[in-house]
Amino acid sequence: MMQGFTMMRRHVLAVAMGGALAGMLAMPAQAQQAIRVAMGDIASVETLGLLIAMERAKERGVPMELTFFNSEDVATQAVVGGQADIGVGAPYAFIQNSRAPLRMFYRMSTLLFFPVVNTDHYTTWADLDGQEVTVHSRGSGTEALMRLMESQHGITYSAISYVPGAEVRTGAMLQGTINASIVDSSGFRLLEEQGGGKFARLPLDGVNATDEALYGNERFLNEREADVAIFVEELLRTWNDINENPEMVAELRTQYDLLPDLPAAGVDDITPYYVSAAENGVMPLGGGTTDDVADDLAFLAAAGQVQPVEGDVDTTMFWDFDILTAARD
Repeated sequence: MMQGFTMMRRHVLAVAMGGALAGMLAMPAQAQQAIRVAMGDIASVETLGLLIAMERAKERGVPMELTFFNSEDVATQAVVGGQADIGVGAPYAFIQNSRAPLRMFYRMSTLLFFPVVNTDHYTTWADLDGQEVTVHSRGSGTEALMRLMESQHGITYSAISYVPGAEVRTGAMLQGTINASIVDSSGFRLLEEQGGGKFARLPLDGVNATDEALYGNERFLNEREADVAIFVEELLRTWNDINENPEMVAELRTQYDLLPDLPAAGVDDITPYYVSAAENGVMPLGGGTTDDVADDLAFLAAAGQVQPVEGDVDTTMFWDFDILTAARD
């Protein structure tokens, strides 16, 4: 199954890159270089909001292209090494540990995940003591959340495995190759519909933390400030539009011909996913605040992913709010 998903991801990537290349060839020779966005995940329904904002930025004269990588770690390294300009993730730990000049500038989504177990094997958090669990990737919000639950419930996992893509983990649970993982709302609905009643969601105490943000190298953010500002304006507009009318995502997917190879089941899930996202505040309005940064660091420190910050948080170590503030105004 993993091979099938890998082939699908590569095909979607090839289509995306082909479209990006065609667009670049159509531009005048003096046109500016496209902003390269790196995502450490596979193309999915969740990607559509970002893709719509990118298309709207293109309509305003800002060329953009999206490349999919095998993991968030690889995507982060691409941004650090200059192979990409903007990354998708929440690299607090990487920034703190490496002092790399990366800064987040837009909060795309908050954590709303579903820790799920196969009840043929487990029914409570305590049952996971000494057992293996599976998350999205190293340093991801899914790992932080599972680490936090490990601490809160006084248990120790035997191992944490990394399998990018909530839909991939969902499929593995249905096949019985994974028995404890964390999925998104779409995956949980699928497990409820096709799982024969054997999958259960484990309870979570209130968690308010960033799942995915956009970040870039400080130098790039300064050099392309005007273009990034246009992109942020379109992100704000798109997030506001989706929260007001989640059904628009399916319509704009067709209008912009986004993810044309999305399976029929994925197409059917677009509106339910974004309705749920709007109802649960998964796509927050406003793009992020300094309070959000403090909450993120507290959450990640509790999960053991960053060193606790003493005293007031210096948000400038992790975020650049200048572009977002200008876009809001």
